[in-house]
Amino acid sequence: MNILFFLTPKSDIAFIEAEATLRQALEKLENSGFTALPILNKEGKYMGTITEGDMLWYIKNQTDLSVQEAEEIPLARVKRRRDNQAVSISENINGLWDKVINQNFVPVTDDEDTFIGIVTRKDIMLHLKKKFLDK
Repeated sequence: MNILFFLTPKSDIAFIEAEATLRQALEKLENSGFTALPILNKEGKYMGTITEGDMLWYIKNQTDLSVQEAEEIPLARVKRRRDNQAVSISENINGLWDKVINQNFVPVTDDEDTFIGIVTRKDIMLHLKKKFLDK
């Protein structure tokens, strides 16, 4: 089975640019309803994952941070606990399974390392349910 079978394309997901501010990331998360966003650089390469928790801990340690001040804080200043590991579209399905076990979503890149979308744990679980339980 090919990873493309599970892919949610970049055009259908929320992501944040690496040059964004903390406030922009907070607003993007709020509007998307997600708890984590892929971070992409200007060239469209996957740089990492920012989570609500990452931002919450940063804000907690800034005792008097206002929303206006958050507009001035580069997202790069927010320490990330861990980044979701990406897979290449040409990787075999076993590489995807290993990552999706520990991540809610797996970023997918093309052969030139450009971000093209994600595979979610939910999509894989729904596929397995349909295959094995809904016969």
